[in-house]
Amino acid sequence: MTRKTVRIAMNGVTGRMGYRQHLLRSILALREQGGLDVGGGTVIWPEPVLVGRAEHKLAAMADRHGLTEWSTDLDAVLADDSIDIYFDAQVTAAREEAVKKAIAAGKHLYVEKPTATGLAGALELARLAQAAGIKHGVVQDKIFLPGLLKLKRLIEGGFFGRILSVRGEFGYWVFEGDWQEAQRPSWNYRAEDGGGIATDMFPHWEYVLHELFGPVRTVQAQLATHIPRRWDEAGKPYEATADDAAYGIFELASGAVAQINSSWAVRVNRDELVEFQVDGTEGSAVAGLRRCRVQHRSATPKPVWNPDLPATEDFRAQWQEVPDNETFDNGFKEQWALFLRHVVLDELWRWDLMAGARGVHLAELGIRSAQEGRRLDVPELSL
Repeated sequence: MTRKTVRIAMNGVTGRMGYRQHLLRSILALREQGGLDVGGGTVIWPEPVLVGRAEHKLAAMADRHGLTEWSTDLDAVLADDSIDIYFDAQVTAAREEAVKKAIAAGKHLYVEKPTATGLAGALELARLAQAAGIKHGVVQDKIFLPGLLKLKRLIEGGFFGRILSVRGEFGYWVFEGDWQEAQRPSWNYRAEDGGGIATDMFPHWEYVLHELFGPVRTVQAQLATHIPRRWDEAGKPYEATADDAAYGIFELASGAVAQINSSWAVRVNRDELVEFQVDGTEGSAVAGLRRCRVQHRSATPKPVWNPDLPATEDFRAQWQEVPDNETFDNGFKEQWALFLRHVVLDELWRWDLMAGARGVHLAELGIRSAQEGRRLDVPELSL
């Protein structure tokens, strides 16, 4: 076997997402399986170089996983000609400047979203990357979830007929941090630090809707800060200046309507933390992280509204489980594998910085829609 080593500067891996999903469950998982076998006797071997601000955290992480290279000096890492890819999972406010440095250094890019704090910055990154002739990708993990892959299979098989609507519910209760520790970092709730659930989640909903159902043409949103006072990692109270809930209605190019609620102030009464119900003329489906259930037109019951009598039907039991039919791996790992193949083998890739800019654009328009109290058009973007 021929081993093709790809050296990756991984910035922001001391954070929850950067560590768990990108380093541990993607890059290290690929190494544990012997590298990425791309056929023809070739294996791509990812070699991470950890980058961050906290020296003690980087050292401890490297020691824990048997890694030898880490640095708190991003400029020095980017100046290293042996580095092939720059990956960024930092807080959003720090991403733009670091990605610009990586572009100037000629590194291929793979970055978390949102790619920038605003559309102008996101488009500038896309333009700079294109001008530099580098390969660039944006993490769009949710379309690689088993539940949404099953949903995509149904769409491609014509199960729904004409799709009428999409209804999404995402969220869970994030503790305020006083009597129970919060599950999310405090910067998420400070607008001045790039926080806010619309900024965080609307980029996700853009690529989910775009990939599965088609482009978004209009957006109307209502944002709220339901919990105005929280406690940070040091136990100190602070005022939440960013939205912790976003309620969006999106009109799609097909004419279908999507309604997606996102909240960090909701208690879960559903099977999974995110679920999408898709209704079409021929059938409906409910897809979550892993499961997908369907109800075909021919098997649709005929309930009758009567508030004077108790319900006698078990509505959930009237849906059929969609089988796996394939083995599903971690979604972050799956997209990392595709990007590595893109870099090494020049295989087709479509989740680039322009796709990331579309997500930033939708978030920006959603926030503006809430501020102005009106529906806004979502024009197509171009460089």
